Amino acid sequence: MTRWLVFNGDADGICAAHQLRLAGFTPDRVVTGVKRDIALLARVEAVAGDRVAVADISLDANRASLNRLLAAGAEVDWYDHHFAGDIPADARLAARIDTDSETCSSLIVDAALHGRFRNWAVAAAFGDNLHRAARAAGAGLDEAALATLLELGELMNYNAYGESVDDLHEAPEALFARLAPYADPLAFIAGDACLARLRQGHHEDMARAHALVPAHTAPCGDVFILPREKWARRVNGVFANELARTAPARAHAVLVDTGTGYLVSVRAPKAAPRGADRLCRGFATGGGRAAAAGINALPAADLQRFLAAFAASFG
Repeated sequence: MTRWLVFNGDADGICAAHQLRLAGFTPDRVVTGVKRDIALLARVEAVAGDRVAVADISLDANRASLNRLLAAGAEVDWYDHHFAGDIPADARLAARIDTDSETCSSLIVDAALHGRFRNWAVAAAFGDNLHRAARAAGAGLDEAALATLLELGELMNYNAYGESVDDLHEAPEALFARLAPYADPLAFIAGDACLARLRQGHHEDMARAHALVPAHTAPCGDVFILPREKWARRVNGVFANELARTAPARAHAVLVDTGTGYLVSVRAPKAAPRGADRLCRGFATGGGRAAAAGINALPAADLQRFLAAFAASFG
């Protein structure tokens, strides 16, 4: 039997997968990638008797691969908070999927594990810009510990954004491996040097983002367009999260020039966290969840259509 662990390379995916590993799901094979690399199940070649644990990627975006694995006889456990569509009724699939705007995949894993490694879920929720949910989950922690977990979650999330692993400071699989000795993220923060590198990179990239002004402004929100640079690809998600927190009544979109079009991150208003997934699914490579979604490749010719759809979705 081969154990496959498949997860998104952001804070939520890595922390969800790490909780499963701490609980005893020791993987033989790990499959992950950058934040936008979500069709991960296509890389899994499980057969009858194999176990596949999946965290923080959309079932709907991996439906054909999931059906293939179930038909082959593999058993699949799925933990996620993204749009799933119809969930296959198969005895070999255990789907723990909750698309509520105030949860994330790590909190779903945390509930399944009855809070055994909750601090990892707290860090992940902070990384997913779910500060209220993170504070609720970490209600027994003091402010210093919460601040430390907030920084960890945001830095891990920042590290996941890029066109390819070459854009990142740390490959997601390598970061996942670094977590292995640590049952508590506070011990990881104290014992591993990679956070200093991420902190410095984040500081430099965000300084560039803060120098920008909106390229388009609508009554409902603002759209920023970032240049075709590695720093812009790294920072687009965390910059969008920051914009959402600082102006919670407004929607935001952060577009990064790819040369042929744009990489898009959308955040619904924090005060009304819905509509981002519907907006992005209106474009060929779009998806995500109600509060936060994205488009992997928006053609340049579709920019005006996107701007109109953005204004209509949140207006």
